[in-house]
Order: sequence, then C-alpha cells, then structure tokens
Amino acid sequence: MTNENSTPCRSTPPQWLRWARALQALSQTGLHFGDNPYDRERYEQVGVIAAEILAQHTSMPVEDVLAMHAREHGYATPKVDVRGAVFRADKILLVRETLDNGRWTLPGGWADVNETPAQAVVREIREEAGFDAVVTNVIAVYDRDAQGHLPPMPYHVYKLFFLCALTGGAPCDSHETSGAAFFAEDALPELSQSRTTVQELQRCFAHYRQPSLATEFD
Repeated sequence: MTNENSTPCRSTPPQWLRWARALQALSQTGLHFGDNPYDRERYEQVGVIAAEILAQHTSMPVEDVLAMHAREHGYATPKVDVRGAVFRADKILLVRETLDNGRWTLPGGWADVNETPAQAVVREIREEAGFDAVVTNVIAVYDRDAQGHLPPMPYHVYKLFFLCALTGGAPCDSHETSGAAFFAEDALPELSQSRTTVQELQRCFAHYRQPSLATEFD
C-alpha cells in the first residue's frame, strides 16, 4: 500500500547473493538438525561453497566468512533491524553514523534477545541519540532487499519502523554515532543507504502527518 507521500523502491538482491544465503541457511539448518556424520560433512561442505561465493563477490576472505557463519546456530531465519521515527516541530530525528563516513540514519539497530520490538527501538533511540521516547505505532515491516538498500548484506534482514513520541532527553554521542539532530523533509542530510533510504523517511513523515495510515509491509 502506498500514498502520494511514499514512493517505494522495489529491488531484489543479485542472484549470487540469493544463492549464497540459501546455501548458508541450508548448511546451518542441516547442521543443527542432522545427526548422521556423513550428512553433517555434506552440510559443512555446502557452507564452504556459500562462503566461497560470498568471498568471490566481496572483499571478505573465505576464512572470515566461515567465521561469521560459525556464529550462527539453529534454524536459519532473517535478522531483525528496528528503526525509530521521532519528531519534533515537524522534523525527524537522525543520528550520524561513525562507521559510514558521517552519513545519517534513523536511530536503530539489531533487536536484542529478551526484548520486545518496542523495547529494542526505545533502547536504540536512547543509546544512539540520547532521547527518551515511547512507541505509538508501527509504520512498516520491510524486507531490506526490497527497499533499495546498498550495499547488499550477507544476511537476510527484516526492518521494522516505529513511530515514536519524544518524552525527554537531550542529544548525545555514542560509540556508534557522532551527532543527533532533527531535519525537515525537504532538508535531509546525506543518508547511510545501508540503514535508511529517502523513501523510508518519506513513509515516516507520512505516518507522522497521518497516524491512521495502515502499516506498510514487504
């Protein structure tokens, strides 16, 4: 679902990345459930093939990819990234990323175990921007691949966007951010495309102006 304030950018990851993810998920899930030593050996070989595909198309050595995949256990599922849209005087809160050449993004990050999605985004806003907020609505549940984020990631990711109300606090830096400020929709800074896109911010502004909008998904 869309409206005049939202122009979604639909895209798909390159085929090599889809193959690598599928093979890695098959390997991880097979190793979790498999007991037969011969089957486990084959699942390990599948994991190596997935790592070789990623290494071939990125700057990561095969050993680093294998180490990254070794940290994943159990049935393979998408990761969850949460983002909070906080407004003040018709402007949206963004934070400056220290790991992306000072580009800006909505405060947020990976959801932690034993947190609800709302708890995770409130924590991220406080940690990255210094502000206290409460969640008032769900703006969107997106598949990261479908939203035009660059560069593509080795993991499959779902992105949850929440409309939040500012309750207190003051801007501060963190080990991940070097600034927090509010921006008008027609005066956005250079964005960290890996984390936040213009289209996603447009959707956030639309929900701020009309909170009754339905949640967008996929």
